[in-house]
Amino acid sequence: MGSVPRTVQELAAKEEEIPQNYLHKEGDGGAPNAPPMDVPVVDIALLSSSSEELQKLCSALNTWGCFQAINHGMSPEFLNRIREITKQFFHLPFEEKQKYWREDNDIEGYGNDMVLSEQQKLDWTDRLYLLIYPEDQRKLRFWPENPRSFRSTLHEYSLKLKSISVVVLKAMARSLNLAENCFVDQYGERSKLYARFNFYPKCPRPDLVLGTKPHADGVGITLLLQDESVEGLQFLKDDKWYRAPIIPEAVLINVGDQAEISSNGMFKSPVHRVVTNAERERISLAVFYVPDAEKDIEPFEELIDDSRPRLYRKVKNYVDIYFQYYQKGRRPIEAARLEV
Repeated sequence: MGSVPRTVQELAAKEEEIPQNYLHKEGDGGAPNAPPMDVPVVDIALLSSSSEELQKLCSALNTWGCFQAINHGMSPEFLNRIREITKQFFHLPFEEKQKYWREDNDIEGYGNDMVLSEQQKLDWTDRLYLLIYPEDQRKLRFWPENPRSFRSTLHEYSLKLKSISVVVLKAMARSLNLAENCFVDQYGERSKLYARFNFYPKCPRPDLVLGTKPHADGVGITLLLQDESVEGLQFLKDDKWYRAPIIPEAVLINVGDQAEISSNGMFKSPVHRVVTNAERERISLAVFYVPDAEKDIEPFEELIDDSRPRLYRKVKNYVDIYFQYYQKGRRPIEAARLEV
């Protein structure tokens, strides 16, 4: 590769002119003055016993498509351990991180955007992408052995998030007056959890460069651990960008396209992006609950009637088409919408 930077981290360290394929000409990279979201804070431990908390969850997913989850069974100290191993990994020498470099046409491993076309706008981020559940499908060759606690900490985190995901999916069903296992059953026993560790280096042109371009997630739900002190995540609502405030002890949970389809549009899969920062680097960890690719995802019949007709057709293997659409800056859910 010669002297061409292989990662955004290397590109940022060189302090050279930013390549054109990172620049968004409309100049809306930053929006530093975006107002904060008033997204609800939901107590996970109360979802099984409090109708008020359940209603708060439903309202949040209908308006913002996300909520801040607290009282989820993980201590602030444990969440900070997750953040710390993330920072430690990305600050290893490149030669060490390169051991986990992703292979061509595979999302797992260390790297950055797959380049599908010359016109593609690239994200100012490096990533480590790992399948973390089911355990027997993990590709441990991509799991860092340095920091030494990385594997054991991520294993513990994966078990916690698997449990939290089921609690949230069951509460989502109850909030719509559906049978508790509707989402869990539709998404299948072979649902998977993927973890994406994100590193956003400092960027000299936050007005023109995005950490992650606008998109909605193509999954069931996403569970995001934000940086404890550096904001960057923004959500689009009514054609206006809002910044997601940081609650260090919370996990921000949003629904993805497949949950929007299942709920017949009752839950909104929110468009979001990550802005860059000229002064500080930022990390985050997103865990995606991905329905079984062989399962049919379609609106629950109980949510279809004369006043609310069926809004989406049946889809299968949704995530496979998702990445193609994402890199083109389009929403794959467009292909699932019915003309009503």
